[in-house]
Amino acid sequence: MNRRRLAIYLNDHMAGSTGGVELAARVAASNRGTPYGDTLAELRIEIEADRDALASIMGRLGVRIDPTRKALAWTAEKLGRLKLNGQLTGYSPLSRLEELEILELGVTGKLLLWQALHASRPSEISDSELEDLSERARSQRERLETLRRQAAAEALLDA
Repeated sequence: MNRRRLAIYLNDHMAGSTGGVELAARVAASNRGTPYGDTLAELRIEIEADRDALASIMGRLGVRIDPTRKALAWTAEKLGRLKLNGQLTGYSPLSRLEELEILELGVTGKLLLWQALHASRPSEISDSELEDLSERARSQRERLETLRRQAAAEALLDA
C-alpha cells in the first residue's frame, strides 16, 4: 500500500467530510419545522458520525489529519453560502434543492471512499466496518434523493 497516496486520498475525503458536516448542519437548521427537517436532522448526526469514523480509520492507518485542508474545506463551505438563490435575503426553494444536491454528491463520494478502502483491504479496518459504513452511505443517498426530488418539484415546478 502506498502510504503517501493513501494519506493524500484520506485527507481529501476528510476535507470533503468537514465541508459536508458544515453543510448538513446548516441545511438541517434551515429546514427545521418543515417536512424536510426531521430527516435532515438525522442525516446531520449520521454524517458527523461518518466523519468521526474516517478520523478513527485515519488514526489506525497512521495518517495524520491535515489541518490546512480541513480549514480550507470549512472556509469553502462558508463561501458557498454567498451564491445567488433568487431571493435577496433568506432561504429559497432553490437553495434547498442545490444544497440537497451537494449533500447527495458528497454522500456518493463517501460511499466510493468506503468501497475503495474495502478494495485495498488494509488490515487495520475490518470488512464488516466498511460494509456497515457503505450501507449507511447508501441509506443516506436514498433519503437525500427522496428529499431532492421533492425539493426539485417545489423549486422548479411551482409558480
